[in-house]
Amino acid sequence: MDIGINKKDREQIADGLSHLLADSFTLYLKTHNFHWNVTGPMFNTLHVMFMDQYTELWNALDMIAERIRALGVAAPGTCREFARLTVIKESEGVPNATEMIRQLVAGQEAVVKTARGMFAIVDKAGDEPTADLLTQRMQIHEKNAWMLRSLLEE
Repeated sequence: MDIGINKKDREQIADGLSHLLADSFTLYLKTHNFHWNVTGPMFNTLHVMFMDQYTELWNALDMIAERIRALGVAAPGTCREFARLTVIKESEGVPNATEMIRQLVAGQEAVVKTARGMFAIVDKAGDEPTADLLTQRMQIHEKNAWMLRSLLEE
């Protein structure tokens, strides 16, 4: 494989993207779970917001995994691998709506931090396609975190 990025750098980038994929999948699953189980006076607002966010996350999973493959590395794809790679914790039971929002803010922010942490190797390797993907993901997750966070303000 000769795409202008050496094997070691491609593997390091793919490892970072694997963490991003695991964080994104875990956040997707948590958001979908909360969509199903949210209750309370903000039900409709949160039900719709969570659906918009998990749908966007679901579509992003493919982009991230395909970038890993384009770098010549196998993408993780099992719950066990995702659990090992993610920094996002599963929730216990069914939290109330406010706690759901707090957990999703933390999850959105965690994905941003994972993406941001990859830029040193991506820049060093001159991997513009991955840098573009990371920038897009960060924009979406920062916006989602802001929108969720705004629901917690009084």
